[in-house]
Amino acid sequence: MSTFFNFAIKDEYRRFAQQGNNLGTLSSLIDWERFRPLLSDLYTNTEGKGGRPNYDVVFMIKLMVLQQLYGLSDPQLEREVYDRLSFRHFLDYPTKIPDASTIWLFRERLIKTGKEELIWTEFQHQIDQKGLTIHRGVIQDASFITADPGHAPADTPRGKDAKTRRSRDGTWAKKGSKSHFGFKLHILMDKEHQLIRRMATTPASVHDSKIDLSRSGETVYRDKGYFGVKPCASMDKTMHRGVRNHPLSTKEKRRNRAISRIRPLVERPFAVMKKVFRAGHVMVTTCARAHIKCLFSCWGYNLKQLQTLKRWPV
Repeated sequence: MSTFFNFAIKDEYRRFAQQGNNLGTLSSLIDWERFRPLLSDLYTNTEGKGGRPNYDVVFMIKLMVLQQLYGLSDPQLEREVYDRLSFRHFLDYPTKIPDASTIWLFRERLIKTGKEELIWTEFQHQIDQKGLTIHRGVIQDASFITADPGHAPADTPRGKDAKTRRSRDGTWAKKGSKSHFGFKLHILMDKEHQLIRRMATTPASVHDSKIDLSRSGETVYRDKGYFGVKPCASMDKTMHRGVRNHPLSTKEKRRNRAISRIRPLVERPFAVMKKVFRAGHVMVTTCARAHIKCLFSCWGYNLKQLQTLKRWPV
């Protein structure tokens, strides 16, 4: 990018930002350079023996976050980065834009090396260093992330043996009268700051109670779906559920009402990710690919929440 063009596009952005641009402040909320050492060995062709140079890893991580914030496919992301000033500013005015295939392959490389968990952990460390540690408990819940079931018969092989458009890892699950196909996102949210601290992705048929994200020393709030399963947390605030011949006592009903005043806070992250980010449906076929998309959706939600906390401190 020429010096003149670089100056011109930044000048255009300054005039645009005067109209208001929330995306412009998200980039400054965390130290992106701290992710670079974690991804330094992501590529192996760094000996300088020729070939196409790799894209900057921090730039690519920002792309992943941007994609989930706006619910874009890989081709859509490529087009929008070319088109939108706010995207260019968030990405620090890149000289080259990766194509859709490069974006897909970078995400695959993160999955293969397990680096997505390392950068998520570093993100959580930065949150802690801002003084936003867990103080008054955590809330756990899960929500369906749907996927396309495909057209193959129900008995078509899945997993590594799958040779069909049908999802390899997605499964059917029923909640109430509705059936859902795909995956399930499990999150654990800090009660005080409403930040997502831990997350997991499973096939949709995995019951909520099978995933425990709490830790010793914490107080965990959970709905009736977790009833009967003891968490790792030191204090269990799971709502009671009536069973045959054992209806809820008055004391248990009072306890449920007290928990129900707190537990619904965890519905907000799901609402933001599904309604605002449009991340409630994925076009991928494996749990690992669904997980990394959900991870960056949670990342985007946390950035938005950090922005909110900066404006109105708790």
